[in-house]
Amino acid sequence: MNENISDIDYKQVIEYALEPLIVHSQLKIIYVNRAAEIFFRSPKEKIIGASPLDIFKESSKLAIDKRIQSAYEKPAEVIEETIYRMDGTTIDVELYCHPVLLGSTKAIQTYVRDITERKAAEKKQREMSDQINELSSTLIPLLDGIAVLPLLGAFDEERAKQLLERVPANVQKQSIKCLVIDFSAIYNLDSLVAEYIFKIDTVLSLLGVRSIVTGLRPELALVATQLGINFNSTPTVSTVKAALHLLGIEYNRDSSIQTKNKKK
Repeated sequence: MNENISDIDYKQVIEYALEPLIVHSQLKIIYVNRAAEIFFRSPKEKIIGASPLDIFKESSKLAIDKRIQSAYEKPAEVIEETIYRMDGTTIDVELYCHPVLLGSTKAIQTYVRDITERKAAEKKQREMSDQINELSSTLIPLLDGIAVLPLLGAFDEERAKQLLERVPANVQKQSIKCLVIDFSAIYNLDSLVAEYIFKIDTVLSLLGVRSIVTGLRPELALVATQLGINFNSTPTVSTVKAALHLLGIEYNRDSSIQTKNKKK
């Protein structure tokens, strides 16, 4: 066989591509493939001849026009947009375009990828993250004026920032005078994240709230030391039960009875 790549029928290649493809020149659509017909819910005869700007919202058209003009010289970056189908419905897509030469005509080939499912998954993930962050800043009341903040799971910088913002507000809202900050359920902590979390103790101190740190494992204590954080004014004990004991509270776990024994 002596087939040459130049013998490949370009139109046939893109006609049967699975992703919607649009070819346009001078803001006029000159070709769409079968996948584009299905995607835009219209026969290609009604699409060809239209402006590629017609599928975009008014607020996006100026930027898209500039993007198209620059794409005659070099491929444009991948972007995300909300566009219109021919029946007026909107859909979230990823767009990529690059220059092509059709004979002597300069044109743009645009790839349209439906990202509806991905966006829905991202939204669900954000909602789950928001719920986790909300739970992470939830104070569990023990006795009047005393609560526990259980730090749970993995923390990134964003989650740590939200914690620093929410906890002081929740402390004031619940009239907490002493907060037990329990680190025992944290399983990853880098220095940047740790700095945010350990700042909670400083902020609470400025608010007149006493802090007790519990569950600080050796590796977390090492991170604190490397950051120059000391707990000279903040008691550190191994467990929440030990923190309660430090406060003069004895907790009978079997009968769920708390008795306060004030130390002289």
